[in-house]
Amino acid sequence: MKVHHLLKECSVLNTFLKEIRDENIQKDSMRFRRNIERIGEILSYELSKKLNFGTEKISTVLGAKESEIIQNDLVICSILRAGLPLHQGILNYFDDAENAFISAYRFHPNDDDHFEIKVEYFASPSLDGKTLILADPMLATGQSLVSVYNAIAQFGTPKKIHLAAVIGSKEGVEYIKEYFPENTELWIADIDSKLNDRGYIVPGLGDAGDLSFGPKL
Repeated sequence: MKVHHLLKECSVLNTFLKEIRDENIQKDSMRFRRNIERIGEILSYELSKKLNFGTEKISTVLGAKESEIIQNDLVICSILRAGLPLHQGILNYFDDAENAFISAYRFHPNDDDHFEIKVEYFASPSLDGKTLILADPMLATGQSLVSVYNAIAQFGTPKKIHLAAVIGSKEGVEYIKEYFPENTELWIADIDSKLNDRGYIVPGLGDAGDLSFGPKL
């Protein structure tokens, strides 16, 4: 797996990451969602450089012009509910992409640090031969992404997989490398050093779903 760690090179991305991490700024849920969306747009721009392009001739009012246009059949799949703002950011840049949605959450059967990943809902077009962009803002342990990947197998085999994440842990990145195809590419804004005892990214930013849409029961 090839990992594209975008924060290794400074850009306006630094500002958006700073704001979603800042515990005072992130209290504004609308601003938090918008920043996640903008990070999704940056990830999409960088990812687009690795897609396939073909020449298309168009006519302007003054003549003709050949343009290089994306040729991939794209499917964007986000993990509910935290993935929705990131999904929108990606969709902003890939207008013609098909869309898929899947639910995945941590289930603590004994109300302790041990958890299982529950996948209960998936709506998707066929993935056969498509370029799949799998979006999850927080790549913590990596178990959610792997569970989702296993669950979507019934909908076909993608030709290529791109993973899009905002913040991950080193441990999570290493974990998913064992389960995704070798030619998978991970596009991630920043990678933090560790997980705590409950499997949350440190320093991370908290619960992206709650910060986007409010606390859940």
